Amino acid sequence: MKQVPIVDLHTAAEMVKEGDTLLQGGFGMTGNPVHLMHALAEIGTKNLTFIGNNTGEAGIGGGRLLRNGQIKKMIGSFFTSNPDAVKAAQTGAVDYELLPQGTLAEAIRAGGAGIGGFYTPTSAGTLIATGRETKIIDGEEQVFIKGIRGNVAFIRAWRADTAGNLQYRMTENNFNKAMATAADLVIAEVEEIIPVGEILPEFVHTPGCFVDYLVEAKITLEDLGSSASVSISKKVDESRMNMARRALKELKKGDVVNLGIGIPTLVADLITDEHGIILHTENGMLGVGPVPTDGGGAMDYPVNAGKIPVTALKGSSYFDSADSFAMIRGGHVDIAIMGGLEVDEVADLANWAVPGKPLLGVGGAMDLAKGAKRLIITMTHSNPDGSAKVVPKCVLPLTASGVVDLIITDLAVFSFIEGKLTLIEIMPGSSLEEIRSKTTAHFIEKLN
Repeated sequence: MKQVPIVDLHTAAEMVKEGDTLLQGGFGMTGNPVHLMHALAEIGTKNLTFIGNNTGEAGIGGGRLLRNGQIKKMIGSFFTSNPDAVKAAQTGAVDYELLPQGTLAEAIRAGGAGIGGFYTPTSAGTLIATGRETKIIDGEEQVFIKGIRGNVAFIRAWRADTAGNLQYRMTENNFNKAMATAADLVIAEVEEIIPVGEILPEFVHTPGCFVDYLVEAKITLEDLGSSASVSISKKVDESRMNMARRALKELKKGDVVNLGIGIPTLVADLITDEHGIILHTENGMLGVGPVPTDGGGAMDYPVNAGKIPVTALKGSSYFDSADSFAMIRGGHVDIAIMGGLEVDEVADLANWAVPGKPLLGVGGAMDLAKGAKRLIITMTHSNPDGSAKVVPKCVLPLTASGVVDLIITDLAVFSFIEGKLTLIEIMPGSSLEEIRSKTTAHFIEKLN
């Protein structure tokens, strides 16, 4: 049986050379090889191209490399959560390329499988697709994405045996599994190294043939950043809860549902076992339960796409990010509930970027907008300055075209009936006159 060398953090980090492309697993700080990243920060290797879902948090993980000026370019899905990444992009200190989260995961999987690239409907017609080759396939515009490979991959697993077989814990799988296949040199940071044979074959998530070196390093609460713990107290405006309650009415027993961040996450607090709804989170879990009530964090629980610790319901399952987005693009998610910045008369959605601000956080929005069987948007009816969000034509950068099925605001519920924006319900405390005055889009009325 293969024997994988076990090295210390410093030795492992020295294997990254100046100018390398570095793949880093993790979703936020969950499943993040933070000790390897910090060892690399101490060595100071520069001119790196960093590829990961996000660059850690301020001063943690990839964020420490950013502060050191070691990264020349970052390629990922959601950099907004790290203010240092935003500053680096705004000042031009670091080049960056933004990809939808599912596109990033699939590009890494393709690179690891020896596939040159693929076409996807995700991001078609948006700023993300600018300069990329497109093709009409089965009547739908699709964007070509090149496979991604790196010189070195830093990944994180829960356990490894001495043959390099890896086992991931809960939602710590995320990008790690695909990245383990997609680099010339793969270094796995693990919580525990055990004798070969002690991980049963059916529990091996990454076979040892992909792993070149092992490093043992224990995770602490400080390594988990904002996911270290969760507060069980939160105050929510009643109008936002009304939107969440109305969205819940659209869900039926057996539905697989993805909830976006913001107002959509409130729906999770309303779901009970009796509803029989299966919540999906794009970082790799089906069967998401409510937040833990004991204040525990990512040391003890899985995390959702908002990087918040959650519980797992009976029958839950875990998987990696590439499989998660295959579920989404493959039409296996029945309903997605997302926030919005604008929705227009032809069901176009804009919800990821505001002009004048760096485009640093698309996440999974484009994949979900295109892939979910039904899309519900929950949002306030107006912006803080009073301008409308239900508009004749979106002026903000598009997330996807013609995808919205239902809009729920604090004032109204709109559906698209036979392709026409239709007011079907007035929310509590609102009136038809107020809705008309605060909606610039043309709509018809079919009120009960």
